[in-house]
Amino acid sequence: AKITTAERVSREASDNFVFQRSLLAYHAAAQRISGDVLEIGTGAGYGIEVVAPRARSFVTIDKLAPATQFPNVEFRQATVPPLPFANDSFDFVISFQVIEHIKRDLELVREVKRVLRPGGKFIVTTPNAPMSLTRNPWHIREYTAAELRSLLGSEFSSVEALGVSGNARVMEYYEQNRRSVKRITRFDILDLQHPLLLQFPYDVLNRINRRRLLKSNTDLTTSIRMDDYRIGPVTDESFDLFFVAEK
Repeated sequence: AKITTAERVSREASDNFVFQRSLLAYHAAAQRISGDVLEIGTGAGYGIEVVAPRARSFVTIDKLAPATQFPNVEFRQATVPPLPFANDSFDFVISFQVIEHIKRDLELVREVKRVLRPGGKFIVTTPNAPMSLTRNPWHIREYTAAELRSLLGSEFSSVEALGVSGNARVMEYYEQNRRSVKRITRFDILDLQHPLLLQFPYDVLNRINRRRLLKSNTDLTTSIRMDDYRIGPVTDESFDLFFVAEK
């Protein structure tokens, strides 16, 4: 599907910094899942081929259909919450970079718990608020580790708090991006980045900024690989939160 917002991370070279760590989440989940699996937020579907072979059955749900259909994968088109599934339907639910877009996040968490079987697990990623460089108007909110732990812990019996961090190569790109964003936002004297009104301008500026970074330092931008990221104990310097909640 055509990439119309910064939220639909693409394989375009300028998105590589984000794409590689998004891909890592799927590979990490693939090592953990089994049985019947639901993904909330299919997006472009680039993670399906990573996760689906590890599942007995794999169902994905999104408000938009992915451009590519995959064999032995069931797609449901819907807006969540609620979830259009019976109680105790799945062994695992995964959802990557979605919950920050959901206004009724507690309702979503309760719905995930409902459709999970006893002992089932919810694997969720979301941006780590302390590492955000500017207000993203596509996000209803962004979470700190403590906030996400509290949200999941209100419904699930246990929560494993992990984070996605990067090596020196990743941090070099992040620092260049931080300086570039700072140059742009210094003109925002009215703090217009915080209202949820500027989605289109944000998309344009974000795309321009990423392509400018690609042009000025092509080797660094394109050299980042999934292995440059790691999943470990969450810290304020984790780019994403990677949490596993058990029913």
